[in-house]
Amino acid sequence: MTSTPHTAIPSTPRRELRRTRSGAMLGGVSGGLADYTGVDTVLWRAAFVGLTLAGGAGIVLYAVLWVLTPPVPLAPGEQARPVDLAVERLSGRLSGDRTGSSQG
Repeated sequence: MTSTPHTAIPSTPRRELRRTRSGAMLGGVSGGLADYTGVDTVLWRAAFVGLTLAGGAGIVLYAVLWVLTPPVPLAPGEQARPVDLAVERLSGRLSGDRTGSSQG
């Protein structure tokens, strides 16, 4: 039996799904999905609106992604919006973080 040489497959850096802070209309979920998938932000927003009009699933899905998806880190000197702080506290409670804050 002959063995074939193993070729190393170059590893690409793994992208993470994160909510964007720049250009966010509400929570940055659509922008984060756009950055992650390469699909335009407007199409993600239209999908959420369509799911909302088709029975309300868009609101639920958006809210779940808003809470479960971590935001991109703050730039130096940038302040988090109050709504982002509240969502991060809720996310921390759901993940078992006792401080309720994922500042970083």
